[in-house]
Amino acid sequence: MKMDVEQFDIPRYLSVLPMFSDLSQLERNRIAQGCHIRRLTRGDMVFRIGESCEAFHVVVVGQVKLYVASPAGQEKVIELIGPGHSFAEAMMFLERPYILNAQSLADTLLISVSKHAVFGEVERDPRFCMHMLAGISRRLHGLVQDVEGYSLQSGMQRLIGYLLRDVEDEDTANIGIVTVSLPVSKATIASRLSLTPEYFSRVLHELESHGLIEIDKREIRILDVQRLAGYGSQ
Repeated sequence: MKMDVEQFDIPRYLSVLPMFSDLSQLERNRIAQGCHIRRLTRGDMVFRIGESCEAFHVVVVGQVKLYVASPAGQEKVIELIGPGHSFAEAMMFLERPYILNAQSLADTLLISVSKHAVFGEVERDPRFCMHMLAGISRRLHGLVQDVEGYSLQSGMQRLIGYLLRDVEDEDTANIGIVTVSLPVSKATIASRLSLTPEYFSRVLHELESHGLIEIDKREIRILDVQRLAGYGSQ
């Protein structure tokens, strides 16, 4: 990661995030004073279950997984957080320890925003509170969709839905080949979808054998979006 942390302009970066974009320059400068930059390498922990939650975090570059682990060491990935997205806001407002783990999956640059800076801005400006609530609500909506998928969709449908997540619904018939780059390992994505790695790979190869996709390591080329979407409902 070749980013000069010393020269990184935190207020400017905050201005492009929906949570902070409506704030004035003065307000963003105040928030920035409560931020610090963290540079992580792959495998570094952002936080662990039980640690005090004193900030929420925004990924600038890289990838972070949120997960829980059983006493036997089995992991369940709850969410994958990419650039421009934040996490741990709800835990910060609860003022309780972290209830899950966060780990970098690649070289990662984070902005950690202290709860003191956030609470101070909430007291000054109710608009900021609404933006925070909107972000937390989006995450809750996403978790509800996850539960719905686990309960009502087959593993095949969940995997196809993941591959098509960025494809617009309007006119799939006229979409050409779409390339999906898996941001993390197949095993990590399988855990995110509540699938075993073996089942995940088996479904990918089934789709490939039917001429719906081509697999090239972490790149998946969707050859026929409409057929792939329909295959999931069979």
